[in-house]
Amino acid sequence: MAKIYVNGEVQEVNLPLNVTELIKANDVQQPEMVSVQVNEEFADRNEWDSLQLKEGDHVDFLYFMGGGSYKG
Repeated sequence: MAKIYVNGEVQEVNLPLNVTELIKANDVQQPEMVSVQVNEEFADRNEWDSLQLKEGDHVDFLYFMGGGSYKG
């Protein structure tokens, strides 16, 4: 088992593991609306299947939040 950090929390995972597999393992809802950072660098969505995670990696799932300002 290897330790990685997902959204600041330690997770023990089996390697090899790519970003797509990690998203599925974490039951991420609407993955099409998620951006992923690995070690503070944005991961290109087209590379999620080939981007292999390593021991100690820091992964963050970032969700787009729509909204705006109300001018009433």
